[in-house]
Amino acid sequence: MDPKQILLTTSVVATGLMAGLFYGWSVSVIPGTRRLASTDYVALMQHINREILTPRFLVPFVGIPLLLGAAAVTQFRAGDQRRGSLIAAAAGTYLVGVFGVTAARNVPLNEALDAFDLAAADRDAIDRRRTTYENPWNRWNTVRAIANVASFSLVAAAAVISERAD
Repeated sequence: MDPKQILLTTSVVATGLMAGLFYGWSVSVIPGTRRLASTDYVALMQHINREILTPRFLVPFVGIPLLLGAAAVTQFRAGDQRRGSLIAAAAGTYLVGVFGVTAARNVPLNEALDAFDLAAADRDAIDRRRTTYENPWNRWNTVRAIANVASFSLVAAAAVISERAD
């Protein structure tokens, strides 16, 4: 397998894994957390938001736009404009819809939740904290999930179209 094919295959796998994470979260974790009491919800989300900040998540999360960009460049250099364009679109979709939304919307919500002192709060404060976090976080997570699946679909399409120089 040549470097162009390795980059394309790795891009499909990495983007697919991340899309699966966000999709799986949307269809399983979010509905499950709705059933939790506010105190349990806030505690759980504080723990999850701290635990996800590991290289196992951060390296692929940050690396995917770079990987997609490199894959697009190799396709363009090989003269395959169709594949290069699909992969570039996947990179842009991921960069704006996943990485950008995460940085601009979800991370600030996570940081505010992390700063919330659950042990010192009363029930009303916990309920308010949950409401100001959960609804917007879930909304932006849906945007990220859709963008992730779109990015994956674009790079997967690039992998299955016939190779040709335009």
